Amino acid sequence: MIAEWFQRVGSSVPRGFSRYFILELLKNTPHTGKEIIDYAAEQSNGIWKPSPGLIYPLLGRLLDEELIEETEDGKYQLTEKGENTASDVDKVNDIVKKQLEVLFRLGNVGRFVAVDLLEKIAAMGSILSSNFSNMTDDETKKYKLFLESELKKIQEKETSEKGKEIKID
Repeated sequence: MIAEWFQRVGSSVPRGFSRYFILELLKNTPHTGKEIIDYAAEQSNGIWKPSPGLIYPLLGRLLDEELIEETEDGKYQLTEKGENTASDVDKVNDIVKKQLEVLFRLGNVGRFVAVDLLEKIAAMGSILSSNFSNMTDDETKKYKLFLESELKKIQEKETSEKGKEIKID
């Protein structure tokens, strides 16, 4: 999945992607900083090799935010808070993918809107991820409720559209 993404976007890595990349990678197994750098280069077929000057300070921020922790053998792994954050990111990704699928079905206009939407989402995601640790519990709950309600709307619309398809056939 990540290698396919790099083929589409080339070397222009959006702001905030490194943070997402690390959380996504650590969902499966702990890694050292060097392993994270090497994995990024491998998955991007050498297009993106994040520097230690990017990865290590970012790991430090993730440690400060208590999203990751360092193991005794020097590897980083997600904390429970980090797992919850990564899960929320996955939910947002699912919502965005479903919305983009609809837009791409609309042809060229849909593609134009989708690209614009992606740019706005990337900016919003970057701001949210950099401020997530500063959000109050109440703000976090409100944000989560908003995302869940948007996902529910999409699911209801899909169910409604499937029902129409069945009636037509």
